Amino acid sequence: MNKVQYVGPKPIISHTGIEFDNNKEDKYKYLNIAVQLVKALDHEYFEDKTYVYNVEARRLSSDDLMDELYKICPNLDELMDRENHIIEHEIDENLKRAHENKILNEDEKDVLETNIEIMRDYLIQRSVNKSVYYCVIEKLANLVKKDNLDHIIAPMYQSFYHVLHSIQGVLLQQKFPIDTRIDIYAQDGQLFVKLQVINTKK
Repeated sequence: MNKVQYVGPKPIISHTGIEFDNNKEDKYKYLNIAVQLVKALDHEYFEDKTYVYNVEARRLSSDDLMDELYKICPNLDELMDRENHIIEHEIDENLKRAHENKILNEDEKDVLETNIEIMRDYLIQRSVNKSVYYCVIEKLANLVKKDNLDHIIAPMYQSFYHVLHSIQGVLLQQKFPIDTRIDIYAQDGQLFVKLQVINTKK
């Protein structure tokens, strides 16, 4: 059964071993914050279009996170199944390339194929996590568009910055791109990150 759970950073698989790129973190790490932002932003606005994230917000449990993901991404199971199928195919293609490699000797090819197989479930889970994460980011981008939000402000932690940067990227990829700017500033001795909408072309 498909599920969403943390696995770890991007693996670098070779005939000499398996290493991990800690700069390419598992998207699961950012899902909790992205989902909580959706919960906070998905409502009618009666005053200004600025939202300030509450740093005291309770982290969602795994079960609560899944419940919210099903609300945000109604086709969640289909999304995970599709991503599972895609990455399985990619892994099989990588195994075929490893087997047909003309540079490595037989022992090295065997090691490479074994290493790829060892990481199969890990690779599948990372890809599923990424596809679910971007489903949530798409929802956030749509909320920014729909509600003509001016800003989203959050504490300047790497995870918040990452989520806001992802929203920025999706907004730029729209049919009618929405330009935004990310600023970091200090206020009352604390650092904040602000996603500021520069235009709201529809």
